[in-house]
Amino acid sequence: MSQMTREQVQVAAERSVLVHVQLPGAWVDPTEPFRELRALAETAGAIVVGELEQKRKKPKGRTYLGRGKVEELGALVKLTEATLVIFDNDLSPAQIRSLEEVVGCKIIDRSELILDIFANRATTHAAKLQVEIAQLEYTYPRLRAMWDHLGQIVGGAPVGIGTRGPGEQQLEIDRRLAQNRLRQLRRELSDIQARRTREVEQRNLEHFTVGLVGYTNAGKSTLFNRLTAGGAFAHRKLFATLSTRIERWELGGGNAALLSDTVGFIRNLPHHLVASFRSTLEETVWAQLLLIVVDAADQNAEMQCETVTRTLDEIGATTQPRLVVINKIDALERPEDLLIWLNRHPDSIPTSATSGDGLDELGERVFEIMVGGIREVTLRVPLRESRAVAMLEQRATVLDRTYGGDHVDMRVRIGRRQIDQILARGAALSIDGRPAQESLARIWNEGDEPSPTRVPPHDRWP
Repeated sequence: MSQMTREQVQVAAERSVLVHVQLPGAWVDPTEPFRELRALAETAGAIVVGELEQKRKKPKGRTYLGRGKVEELGALVKLTEATLVIFDNDLSPAQIRSLEEVVGCKIIDRSELILDIFANRATTHAAKLQVEIAQLEYTYPRLRAMWDHLGQIVGGAPVGIGTRGPGEQQLEIDRRLAQNRLRQLRRELSDIQARRTREVEQRNLEHFTVGLVGYTNAGKSTLFNRLTAGGAFAHRKLFATLSTRIERWELGGGNAALLSDTVGFIRNLPHHLVASFRSTLEETVWAQLLLIVVDAADQNAEMQCETVTRTLDEIGATTQPRLVVINKIDALERPEDLLIWLNRHPDSIPTSATSGDGLDELGERVFEIMVGGIREVTLRVPLRESRAVAMLEQRATVLDRTYGGDHVDMRVRIGRRQIDQILARGAALSIDGRPAQESLARIWNEGDEPSPTRVPPHDRWP
């Protein structure tokens, strides 16, 4: 097989054979081991024409597969006229080269397949930068004189100023070109990330932020479009969303949160992508509440939920509360399956982004978390603080009002964050006859805040 054939890795429209090597301790779909790999391949545009599976105690050093399976793979490739073989495992450069020589067609592994999908789906400048960095970091150890498209040496010759002379090999020149390109891309991405970090920090000061996270194709974008003004690309394909989208989520009574829809997670996500997409995942790390969306109709939903939780821990999103959203309940074949989920996650919210079931309850739960625990207190507000009075009328449940000479005593059901917002605007309040800050520490114990009081929807707003 020529070098040119190997360099032109285009998964779309390729007749492809899928290979899965099951190793001890590795998770595998018990009913359909090729299901996720097939979905990834079809998302990339490949035409799956064959599948090959092997169980091994450990990979064979040179070809990953055993000798007999390599011969079987070669025969399957000829029989199906395949032009591409996709492994559900990560291969070393030497293993890819050895397999290509024996099988006679291109070989790619799981990481390269996911990179190809990301490259085709990236639309924003930041996403394109992140994908190219991940591709370069993945391909750098696999360089075999394949980087001349990145740039030309000064003078058009293979040597020039800055090289080590005529004795330098083409591979060394290619590696230097790749490293230069990586440095340039990282500088550009660092500038974008610094700007985005400042934006996220400022946004969190002004708004309550909620992040939608979950396994790819769990229905996050459909849920996002249902809860907000929409605009997120929703499709029944893996990695339909690569760029973060943020919209206002109205929670009633003039209260709103900012909801972000981010890239979906997946099992064995290449570490190059996790590192490169850290600026996109910044929205997740900084969100004040995470909604973990789970596709309840997927038979592997529990594994997917564990993958999301583990990935959140890896990227440092560990300080904010998490709420499990059991999505696609309308697609459950057996109603008792929902009871199993509720037993595993008692605080979870069952929803259907398609039908709208459970979305009101989800909004109520998010509201309770946003306001920081609802308490019933008496606020004394000077009448000159008209903006504070208006905010209380709009954003709290006013139970009683008693007017004095220059003030009004308002018995309200209100959350901690709502009071903080009023105080941040300079309003002079007293709570239950004491200075505001003293009462806040007493009523809302900052070190051990109790669970928010559930408030019926009809009692929430005046």
